[in-house]
Amino acid sequence: MSELLARHRAVMPQWMALYYDRPFEIVGGKGNRVVDEEGNSYLDFFAGILTNMIGYDVAEVREAVERQLATGVVHTSTLYLIRGQVELAEKIARLSGIPDAKVFFTNSGTEANEAALLLATYARASNQVFAMRQSYHGKSFGATAVTSNRAWKNSGLTPFNTTFLHGADRHLPQFAGLSDADYTRVCVEDLRHVIATATGGDVAALIAEPIQGVGGFTMAPDGLFAAYKEVLDEHGILFISDEVQTGWGRTGQSFFGIHNHDVTPDAMTFAKGLGNGFAVGGVVARGDLMDAPHAVGLSTFGGNPLAMAAANATLDYVLSHDLQANAAARGTFIIDGLRAAASRFPFVGDVRGKGLMFALDLVDPGTGAPSPAMAARMLEETKRRGLLVGKGGLYGNVMRMAPPLTLTAEEAAEGLKILVDSLEAITP
Repeated sequence: MSELLARHRAVMPQWMALYYDRPFEIVGGKGNRVVDEEGNSYLDFFAGILTNMIGYDVAEVREAVERQLATGVVHTSTLYLIRGQVELAEKIARLSGIPDAKVFFTNSGTEANEAALLLATYARASNQVFAMRQSYHGKSFGATAVTSNRAWKNSGLTPFNTTFLHGADRHLPQFAGLSDADYTRVCVEDLRHVIATATGGDVAALIAEPIQGVGGFTMAPDGLFAAYKEVLDEHGILFISDEVQTGWGRTGQSFFGIHNHDVTPDAMTFAKGLGNGFAVGGVVARGDLMDAPHAVGLSTFGGNPLAMAAANATLDYVLSHDLQANAAARGTFIIDGLRAAASRFPFVGDVRGKGLMFALDLVDPGTGAPSPAMAARMLEETKRRGLLVGKGGLYGNVMRMAPPLTLTAEEAAEGLKILVDSLEAITP
């Protein structure tokens, strides 16, 4: 055990997860690679949990932050005008497609989801909320209440009356063999039944991830949320899209994940990649929703000048370099390559993804049951070969990967080879 690991365990809570049998410290980064304390280099396919969205040591972001530091103003709070905040809000409002959109900045995705739920429950005067099975929306009291993953919930205590819907659980036996259209139809009929049987008729909102992050990149078929929204609109129920992981072109198919369903939500939450490592999150919502709460509000750190400098530079970089198109091309190459290889490995239960957001389900080859043990071995084998990946899923058996959107064709090929080589290494 390293000296730093011993110190970590002495002062950090036991529930703070660390990857790998021998956890390590990242001490440097350049492009899409990082270096550990022993000088080992790794191609990064997890990007600080999808946060280092355009890689490491990006000149445009670094220089924007340095210019802000040079002014001597790192913090003012939202009691004062912040030019970078207004400029970023204008860009996000335009990109969102939400009519008359307004933006409120926070420090994280958890805070963003709390703010969006506050807007919805205030507007509807109800604490009834719909969320999706296998979802994850953060670690605060309210965000945990709309999270549907036992591994991430400590208590059933909740500020919301939450009902969890189908839509990303096609692995269940009752949905086996259904086409996208039939699965969507079944889910919509279930939603109607839930509204009729499990609610008081005044549900505030549905909050949903277009692709579930912690859930292992499981996703509803395109169009399901459009079908859901038709039902929600009949009852005045608002729709919040949690874009913390799916935003900024990562899926390749659209700039925000929910647009893959041809849906404009009432509100979207965002965080992670927008700051390329700097803490920033927020909500973009219809202006009438954002303006409605009567109590005074502010954010001490949300939208601070330093984070806004980084976020403006990051978003400008994504747009000027058309990284959505790059995500589509690089992601298609990797996903197609993994699917082609999967037939050789009976313990690969599924390959799924969109753009630079893809995953492998690892299962027991005899029973098909989820295999967290195989996932743990895969995590070590990829590290040994110089690739960092993520792990998750409802049962802890999913390798989830989301490289920086700047991934090159050569790096995509390198990563794919390491993944296939690692699958060969863990073959029973």
